Amino acid sequence: MSSGTLYLLPVTLGDDVISKALPPDVAEIARRLEIFVVENEKTARRFLGAVKPQKPVRELTLLTLDEHTTEKELPDLLAPLLQGHDVGLVSEAGCPGIADPGAQLVALAHRRGIRVAPLVGPSSILLALMASGLEGQRFSFLGYLPAEKAARVQKLRDIEQDSRKRRETQIFIETPYRNQHLLEDILATCHAETRLCVACNVSLNDEFILTQRIAEWKQTPLPDLHKKPAVFLLLA
Repeated sequence: MSSGTLYLLPVTLGDDVISKALPPDVAEIARRLEIFVVENEKTARRFLGAVKPQKPVRELTLLTLDEHTTEKELPDLLAPLLQGHDVGLVSEAGCPGIADPGAQLVALAHRRGIRVAPLVGPSSILLALMASGLEGQRFSFLGYLPAEKAARVQKLRDIEQDSRKRRETQIFIETPYRNQHLLEDILATCHAETRLCVACNVSLNDEFILTQRIAEWKQTPLPDLHKKPAVFLLLA
């Protein structure tokens, strides 16, 4: 028996209209799948309900892959694929495998000879870079910065120095409830001429994207980023 295909299925970045966020052929693949590996079951069910799958959402099989999933548990998630079933890998928001634990399953799928098919959809990281006006030829995605303030401030200094040395856009994110603290630390730490883009609620109705020098940010009323998904991009 040949194995199924692991579809890397992007999801909306919030309560978007499905037809706005996903191409029709991608939505059609999502509708016909019956097995999904998901980061968050609640958000996955909401997304699948909006897609309107061929089977009722309650009859779909959802397997969890999150930050608590151990390496020993990964083979069980591949079992349906090895039995010949197609499976959709779903992140909590945006593209699976980017800043989420899905990459571990994809790596194992390659080792087991399972076909991996990435599908087109929204990525807040790339959309933010596109809209930033910063260096798009050279950039690094750094993931999350340290939670502890002193370590975070030192990391910001390192990031700014690396950006200046390489002429490279540095992209990073934060847990939504710490966004405001991170923005305040950036403004207090970085050089006045360094450019900063803040992209919040990308693709949603209240989308906020603004790029300014640090000196200009200090003269601007700061956006409310608390508990809102945001991407930060810095170019020294």
